[in-house]
Amino acid sequence: MKTIGLIGGMSWESSDLYYQKINKLVNEKLGQLNSANLILYSVNFQKIEQMQSENRWDDAGIYLSEVAKKLELIGADVVVLCTNTMHLVANQITDQISVPFFHIADAVADQIVKNEKNRVLLLGTKFTMQKEFYKNKLNSKGIEVVVPNIDQQEVVHTIIYDELCLGRVLEKSKQDYISIINEFVQEGVQGVVFGCTEIGMLLSNEDISVPIFDSTEIHVNKIVDFIIDDK
Repeated sequence: MKTIGLIGGMSWESSDLYYQKINKLVNEKLGQLNSANLILYSVNFQKIEQMQSENRWDDAGIYLSEVAKKLELIGADVVVLCTNTMHLVANQITDQISVPFFHIADAVADQIVKNEKNRVLLLGTKFTMQKEFYKNKLNSKGIEVVVPNIDQQEVVHTIIYDELCLGRVLEKSKQDYISIINEFVQEGVQGVVFGCTEIGMLLSNEDISVPIFDSTEIHVNKIVDFIIDDK
């Protein structure tokens, strides 16, 4: 089995989801007492969040690329970024490593195409919703991406940072998300992308009338398929 190098801590709540989901899926596929070979490097999210808020994306890219190099040096066969937003600096990371790196938006785009959908609502941090790095990946596969309006984006973003990243799952916030999603479902979106690794803590398929594309679940499936492929 190949070894996964996880760059986590952004937030640690979502890194916990990655750890659990990867190991559960490996065990489902291989049985007995099998679990994943992995190395987790968990960064201090406060440091990353400050770089985000100060628009210091190059600094964040340099920092995370150094972490990626360390993971490769100690034996990672693939490097995984356990967050959606920081894939904005994915190119800086891939420039510094020689092992595979699976971009989360590529995996999401492939899953949307597989499900024959071509118009989706993207939810995530304001950086993910406003910048082009994520949308471009989906657009390149012929997928139209819709995002909430600015006020709605602020609601989505605040719930992520002030609640979900701290492990707080509130019913009011769930209903706020559902209300936003339903507005766009009525306007014809065919699915909803959970473009933040924590959103799955708040919502599930049962809450929404259109398919969800949970980036964490999709990313994990791609990673596990890679590490247990004996070909």
